[in-house]
Amino acid sequence: MNLMADILINVIVAFLAGSLLLGLHRKVMARVQKRPGPPIIQHLLHSLKFFFKETSFPKTVSMPFYIGIVFILAAVWVVGVIVGPVAHDSLLILFGVYAVYKIVEHNSGSSSGSPYGKASCVRAVLSAATELPLFAAIVLVYLKTGSMNIGEIISYQAVNGPLAFSIPLAAIMFFLLLLSKSPYSPFGITKDKALISGFETEHFGFLRGFIMFSESISWYVMLWVFLTIFFGPLNAVGYVIGMIVITFITGFINSTTPILNPNHSVMSQITMGAVCFIGTVIMVLI
Repeated sequence: MNLMADILINVIVAFLAGSLLLGLHRKVMARVQKRPGPPIIQHLLHSLKFFFKETSFPKTVSMPFYIGIVFILAAVWVVGVIVGPVAHDSLLILFGVYAVYKIVEHNSGSSSGSPYGKASCVRAVLSAATELPLFAAIVLVYLKTGSMNIGEIISYQAVNGPLAFSIPLAAIMFFLLLLSKSPYSPFGITKDKALISGFETEHFGFLRGFIMFSESISWYVMLWVFLTIFFGPLNAVGYVIGMIVITFITGFINSTTPILNPNHSVMSQITMGAVCFIGTVIMVLI
């Protein structure tokens, strides 16, 4: 019972914190672009609002896949909360969670039958190549600490100091992933405004609510993993400050950088990831 309560509390915290951070991200972008922007709480209000909106189903959808994929997306990130903040389990499991998310992102667009969704799911396949830096960063963390367990990595940093200072290029690689998944990212090719809302275009009502619920939790989980792996151990205040700082940085970058075309986005991420990987390997071996 205590475990279930702990999971529920962490999921609620992840949703609320993630929603407010995404609202802050949007506010930062607006201020940099000299716009007032919506209130920080707006993303949370939108998420809750969609659960009470009428849900419609386009004639082109593939039912029940069109509905099921949304619940799978939410379940994926709830598992991410359990593996990360709750259990401090293996990084490999979190990598698997993220891999399932990429599959869901692809199939969510194809299930609607919308041309925008289909174009987005094709780009999701293309963008899968950009996830190589994530796997490489995990490998580098293992080479440095000798462990894939989050709890053991935290203990290693308590003795030897944050990994962000000993393998900074690996931290940069992981930060590139955060940047690519932040709203209006220059690498956000699956949700390019030329595709309306990408793979989310045809999801309405409570289905969109679940998608926004998942987005909030995913942003929280990815920030938590980054801070824990490269700056741990942290207390609650440290996490709050770290998450706010990263949200500010990504918001500033996204507000001043145009979105890249798919080919340039993939190649630039792979190139930067390769440079950081080679540099970190040399640092570890030396």
